[in-house]
Amino acid sequence: MYGKISESWLKHWDFMVIDLLGLQAAYFLSCFARNHWGNPYVNVLYLNMAVIIALTDICIAFFTEGYRGIMRRGYFQEFKAVFRHVAWILLLQALYLFLSKRGEEFSRVSFVGYAFLAMIFLYVGRVLWKRFLMRKCKLVYNKRKVLLVTDSIRAEKVVSTVLGHTYNEIEIPGIVIVDGDDFVGKEICGIKVVCTLENTLDYIQTRWVDGVLLAVRKDIRLPQDFISQCVEMGITVHAELVMENENTANQRLDQVGGFIVLSTNIRITSAKQLFMKRALDICGGIVGILLTGIVTIFLAPAIYIASPGPIFFSQIRVGKNGRKFKIYKFRSMYMDAEERKKELMAKNEMQGFMFKMDADPRIIGSGPDGTRHGLGWFIRKTSLDEFPQFWNVLKGEMSLVGTRPPTVDEWEQYEHHHRSRMATKPGLTGMWQVSGRSDITDFEEVVRLDREYIEKWNFGLDIKILLKTVLVVLKGSGSK
Repeated sequence: MYGKISESWLKHWDFMVIDLLGLQAAYFLSCFARNHWGNPYVNVLYLNMAVIIALTDICIAFFTEGYRGIMRRGYFQEFKAVFRHVAWILLLQALYLFLSKRGEEFSRVSFVGYAFLAMIFLYVGRVLWKRFLMRKCKLVYNKRKVLLVTDSIRAEKVVSTVLGHTYNEIEIPGIVIVDGDDFVGKEICGIKVVCTLENTLDYIQTRWVDGVLLAVRKDIRLPQDFISQCVEMGITVHAELVMENENTANQRLDQVGGFIVLSTNIRITSAKQLFMKRALDICGGIVGILLTGIVTIFLAPAIYIASPGPIFFSQIRVGKNGRKFKIYKFRSMYMDAEERKKELMAKNEMQGFMFKMDADPRIIGSGPDGTRHGLGWFIRKTSLDEFPQFWNVLKGEMSLVGTRPPTVDEWEQYEHHHRSRMATKPGLTGMWQVSGRSDITDFEEVVRLDREYIEKWNFGLDIKILLKTVLVVLKGSGSK
C-alpha cells in the first residue's frame, strides 16, 4: 500500500512537537515573569489559555498546511512562516478573550511578551532542527528506498536532482541504465549502477525496494509490461511521464525527488487512512504490551521448566517491501527447532514457500512423534506465543492486521508475483488467518488472500478482521 509523503499533514510531526513545546515554553516564561515568578497555571484563565494555545497550534497545522515545503525554505521564508503561524495563534487567543469577556483579567504584558518569545522560540527551534536533519543525515520519518531507472544521457542530471530534493526521506539503493549494459558496476554521483533493465525485476525480488522512479527520454520506450510487472510485485512505480494504465483508480500525481510523477501501486491510500491505521496499531500495541507483561509472569517459568533456555524466541523476518527486522515470540519450541526444520521439510503440509506440519516434534511437550498436547501446543493453540509481537507493532515494524512476515529463506525463494503480499506491513493477524488458516495448505491461496486484503483494505476491514481473530482464538481454531 502506498501513501504520498507530501500529502500527509503529519509528515512533519517532529516540527509540530518542537513548535508545541516552544509555544508552551514562551507562554509559561512570559506569564511566570509577570506573576512575580509564581506558577501562572493556578489561575483558571491562564490555564485555559495554555490549552487554547495547544489546540489552536494543532488546528493551524491541519488547516493551513504551514509545514509544507519546510525543508526547502530559506531563513527569511521561514521567518515569514513563523510570523504567520504565531499571528494566527495570537488572533485566536484574542478572540477567545473577547468572546469570554475576560480580556481585562489577562495581563497585556504577558500577552505581548508571549508574542515576542513565541516568535524567537519557534524560529530558532525550526532552524536548528532543520540544520540537524540536514547535517546529520538523520530523519525521524520512515525512509523509502527508490530505485532510479533512467538513460545514459540524463543519468547524472536525474541522480543529482533526486539527491538535491530528497532531504533524506528517500534513499537510492541503485541505478538502472536502460540504454546500455556496460554501465553496470560504475558509479554516477556516488550511486552504483546495479543491473540492466532486463534484470531489474530479479534485482528487486530479494531486496528492500519500495518504489521505482522512471525518468527516461521520450524517444526511449520501455517494455510494455515493465510497469505492470513492478506493480504486480507490490512495487510503487513513479513515472516522470504520464503513461497509460488501465488501473487508473490506483494512480496519483505525486512529487518524488524533484520530479512530478504519476505513481502507480496495487493500493493507493490517503494520509488520513494511514494515520488511522497507525493510531489503531499504537493503541492496540500499548494494550498488548501490558497484557504481555501479565502473561510473562505466568508463562516464563513454565517455559523455562519445560525447556531450559531463553523465554523469548527472536528471528529475522522480512517486512514491508523487503525491510528486515527482528520478530519476538514466546518460545513454544525446543532450542534446536531451526536445525531440525531441515530434517522435517519432507513432511511439510504446505505447498509452497511456508512450513507447517500438524504433528511437529519440535514443539515443547509434543513427544517424539509430535502428537502429544503439551505446553508448546497450549501456547500455540491459544496464540500466546504471538503476544511479544506487540512490541514490533509499537516500533512500527508490524501492524495489528497485515500479512504473515516470511523468514529470510522463504523470502529468497519467492517468485515475482509472491512479492506483492509484502506491499504492506506484516501483521499479527490477517485475512488468511481468519479464513481457516489450519485448513489452507497451498501457499498460492495465502498469496491470493493477502493480495485481496491489500487491494480491498480500509479501516473497517481491519476492525472486522480483529473481531474475527478474537473469535478464532477463543474457539481455539486459529492455529495448530
